[in-house]
Amino acid sequence: MSPAPSPTPTDVWWPHPKAAFDVVAIAASAGGLRALTSVLSALTAEFVAAVTVVQHLDPRHRSLMAELLSRQSVLPVKQAEDGDRLRPGAVYIAPPDRHLLVNADGTLSLSKAELVHFLRPSADLLFESVAASFKDRAIAVVLTGTGSDGARGLQAIKKMGGTVVSQDEGTSEFFGMPSAAIQTGLVDFVLPLNEMAPALMTLVRGDAA
Repeated sequence: MSPAPSPTPTDVWWPHPKAAFDVVAIAASAGGLRALTSVLSALTAEFVAAVTVVQHLDPRHRSLMAELLSRQSVLPVKQAEDGDRLRPGAVYIAPPDRHLLVNADGTLSLSKAELVHFLRPSADLLFESVAASFKDRAIAVVLTGTGSDGARGLQAIKKMGGTVVSQDEGTSEFFGMPSAAIQTGLVDFVLPLNEMAPALMTLVRGDAA
């Protein structure tokens, strides 16, 4: 009998056995579509961590973000639904007006719990859920945006042994969120936008020095 063909990343049950990290949780606000497009379009099909995204959106309107990002990425991109199970190399976008939480069994929950710092979805809640569920196998990424969402949640990521990456000031359209993250003193890598995807691929492969 001939051997079965090697599975592609999205065929493999999550978490992927070759991944050094299981989940990359990304937070963005103002200027986020451009930043997310830059990062996701540069990730290759060999990227085997699941990606969850909180982008602050107008809760009054249906979001087209998943459709827009899917046109620019080789990775499958979808708006997250309650009960979705994470897959390697797949991207899940929080819907407008819903908190996105990652559970320890790799499923997603959507919540309309109270706003956090006037926000829903909240990067803080996403980061905290990822930290609790995946501990040192989680990466938090803070991209362009106003305010300080994510700064509290990344502290949970670091406390559990995870890794934190922030966009630098020079490439941020709005530096509020990255600045708040950096000011915690807990960010491991401060990177320009064009270095984000290569760094994430290196980390997930386990090649980081």
